[in-house]
Amino acid sequence: MQLTIDGIQTEAQCNESLLDIVRRLGLDSADLRKRPLAANIAGETFTLNYIPLREQDRKTPQRVTLRRAMRAANGEVTLLRYDSARGNRVYERTMLFVFLLAMRHLYPGIRVRINYAVGAGLFASVGDGSTLSEQDVTLIKRTMREIVNADRKLERKRLDIDEAIEFFSADGQDDKVRLLNYRQFSFFDVYRQDDYVDYFYGEMAPSTGYASVFDLQTQEGGLLLLRPSAGNPNIPAGHVSLPRLSSVFAESEEWGRLMHCAVVADLNDMVLSGEIRTLIRVNEALHEKRFAALADEIVAKKARAVLIAGPSSSGKTTSANRLCTQLRVHGKTPVLVSLDNYYRNRDQIKPGPDGKVDLEDIASLDIAQFQRDLTRLLGGEEVELPLFDFVQQRRREQGQRICIDESTPLVIEGIHGLNPQLLPESVDKSMLFRLYVSALTTLNLDDHNRVPTTYLRLLRRMVRDYETRGASIERTLSMWDSVRAGEEKWIFPYQENADAIFNTTLIYEPSVLKKQIFPLLNAVQPESPYYDEAHSIVKFLNYFVEANVEDEIPPTSILREFIGGNTFYR
Repeated sequence: MQLTIDGIQTEAQCNESLLDIVRRLGLDSADLRKRPLAANIAGETFTLNYIPLREQDRKTPQRVTLRRAMRAANGEVTLLRYDSARGNRVYERTMLFVFLLAMRHLYPGIRVRINYAVGAGLFASVGDGSTLSEQDVTLIKRTMREIVNADRKLERKRLDIDEAIEFFSADGQDDKVRLLNYRQFSFFDVYRQDDYVDYFYGEMAPSTGYASVFDLQTQEGGLLLLRPSAGNPNIPAGHVSLPRLSSVFAESEEWGRLMHCAVVADLNDMVLSGEIRTLIRVNEALHEKRFAALADEIVAKKARAVLIAGPSSSGKTTSANRLCTQLRVHGKTPVLVSLDNYYRNRDQIKPGPDGKVDLEDIASLDIAQFQRDLTRLLGGEEVELPLFDFVQQRRREQGQRICIDESTPLVIEGIHGLNPQLLPESVDKSMLFRLYVSALTTLNLDDHNRVPTTYLRLLRRMVRDYETRGASIERTLSMWDSVRAGEEKWIFPYQENADAIFNTTLIYEPSVLKKQIFPLLNAVQPESPYYDEAHSIVKFLNYFVEANVEDEIPPTSILREFIGGNTFYR
């Protein structure tokens, strides 16, 4: 059987794994920038332990069968490395397995929870959430290194669902037992090493030796497991302290405890019992209380302009409107300004090296015009603000004339709201209040499988793009890598500059979004280049029970920005 691996044609032998072929072709490397971690076959991610051509019956060796995925791909295989989103996730899962295996060896029976990602690190709580000593961390790192050096093969084993539930129940992993009770399939795939059995949401590298780059540090309330550096994955990333972001994650976890909803099984229980309606009311009340507190801070500071920034689908527009409402409670008459209106005419924006216009780049905005307008407005002058016509892709001839005073704060919303380049040097920074908003969920599948915060924003965007812009799921997915790259460059570096961070996550929203998006995701066909991403989200959503509670969601909810019915936009 002839295969094409990264453009190299080769003949596959019976029962030869992809890893065997990769090594035979000289494509393996100790350099993590070059080392294959997994493979893309017909749009899906496969372990390198996958055998493309296998013997069906050992009694009759001539019966050799080409695997289904290989048939679908016509023998075409693309290797995934650390610089790809999929390869990055494969590495993270493998590193986590090594970490959790080390913890099992050293502290059998203790609960370890992977809480969330902050910067380049994964925060894990251990036991009752106490901070471990430096001696503990040294011991854990040494044990992890021993597991890596042993280079143990990582193979999946398929269990009957009842067998899996019985095993995890006996092992004390009640979080997995509860989740598996909601699984819609009769089987469950696990990874095993010694007496440790675990499940990770997706493929891992072929063996523990691949997770060679990591670091571990003490952190208040637990540990911080550091991933490879984005710039040079052969060395661990250095930890950059993000106190504001960390405090928001801690607040999110506290809200989860307050609402008795920390994992997906908790949410599912509430959907089935009807308690989700109470959950919605409490969650929305917590949001409103936080918006009110932000308005109090802004008024106390006597801020004349509020700058709101955040990544795609974080709920910036609704947040700006709700904050305006709370400022009116203080007798203010805020004016909402969108930075999108400062886009340059499309024919004035220079395309990038790929020939495409990058609208995430701050250079796509008329910064000089914004700085002049802001300076004049804060000086008490009347200004005509521009209005951008997104159909014509250029500014309208007439804008909006406004004049403000101390009772009329500007609420300025846009992805570059926290970028220092946006502000004129002459502006008095004490007159500004900077707010960063993002969807920072801490609702996890179980103790060891966190839900990436980007998943929730992607769900929101797919629903909104389909409902309001007629964009297909594949169209949204095709843009997502570019959007994420823009966020890494233009938004995330400035999040700690904010005076406050607001978490727009609503803990109940995946159960609502599932109804909107699930049929569309299932319609993506295997031949699509976006099948693997769509299929991954389908597998993730399979664990959620769908909730039909739209009548309970307030018309000013953040979620209404994406599912429709938001009264701010009438």
